[in-house]
Amino acid sequence: MEIGVDSFAAILPDPTTGKLPSATDRMAELLDEVEVADRVGLDVFGIGEHHRAEFLDSAPAIILAAAAARTSKIRLTSAVTVLSAADPVRVFQEFSTLDLISRGRAELVVGRGSFGEAFPLFGLDTRAYDELFAEKLDLFIKLGETNNPVWEGRFRPALNGQGVFPRPHQRRLPLWMGVGGTPQSFARAGALGLPLMVAIIGGTFERFRPLIDLYREAGMRAGHDAEKLRVGIHAMGFVGETDAAARDAFFPGWSHLTAKVGRERGWAPPTREQFEDMASPRGAFLIGAPATVAEKMLQASRVLGGLSRITFQMSTASLETAAMKRSIELLGTEVAPVVRAAVVQA
Repeated sequence: MEIGVDSFAAILPDPTTGKLPSATDRMAELLDEVEVADRVGLDVFGIGEHHRAEFLDSAPAIILAAAAARTSKIRLTSAVTVLSAADPVRVFQEFSTLDLISRGRAELVVGRGSFGEAFPLFGLDTRAYDELFAEKLDLFIKLGETNNPVWEGRFRPALNGQGVFPRPHQRRLPLWMGVGGTPQSFARAGALGLPLMVAIIGGTFERFRPLIDLYREAGMRAGHDAEKLRVGIHAMGFVGETDAAARDAFFPGWSHLTAKVGRERGWAPPTREQFEDMASPRGAFLIGAPATVAEKMLQASRVLGGLSRITFQMSTASLETAAMKRSIELLGTEVAPVVRAAVVQA
């Protein structure tokens, strides 16, 4: 099982003063976090894509390229690229360039995105939310197959054999499909034979098993080998010296961001009780001491029929800079070895 970290480069106000840290300092801290993850042997580090004031990740390929220059082994991925609102040609060029800089460590997770700000920002109609993604995914896959694609769609000018360069260091850029809870998205990923990255930001792991089964069934019906139908999860996660320390470090930032998004979407304010329930053994938060987190990761893999990758969304703990780096260190040195050994034995 591959184990890693995802970040949205969150920039959160100090809970006491309400002041925001410097964006420059936060970006420097983020690159330090990637460097720690590489040093302690984690497999992958992902950068999300948002176009909001509380996140600094509107240009993930640039952040990942900076990280590539400071690391040597860790794979560098988007988490996710909002392909619906992007030009697939430019995305392909950017990540091919990242792949050259990193000597073959670039990947992408592409999806429709859970926030809608990118659509009006780039002059796109949200009513074509799914159609945009389906068409642009089709083009992106085509770009990986040939240097001179011939392609035509509704939302972008046709390609008539123009060259798309540079080409990546790897033979093909690894491409995962990021999904939330829509059955059609799981089925689409299976039919295309793409590895699946499931965003699980609350609730329980069990409720996603029918959707993952749907993905695997769709993939097998389309003739894809079972080994190709890899499943990963992106979950809220944080490792501390104790369960209590991990929860206390993660809660303030999680509460702040969840409340802000909730106000926009008409949700009730989050409570500490809700948080504790999701961090409990039955919830989907991977938060706690190393032994707690390792056991919960293995439980998630068992419940979901076997996982190829788990990435921890730690961004909301970014108020605790030293604790963030220590959490990544604990994940790499104390959690990952236990999980990997258990998976091999199984």
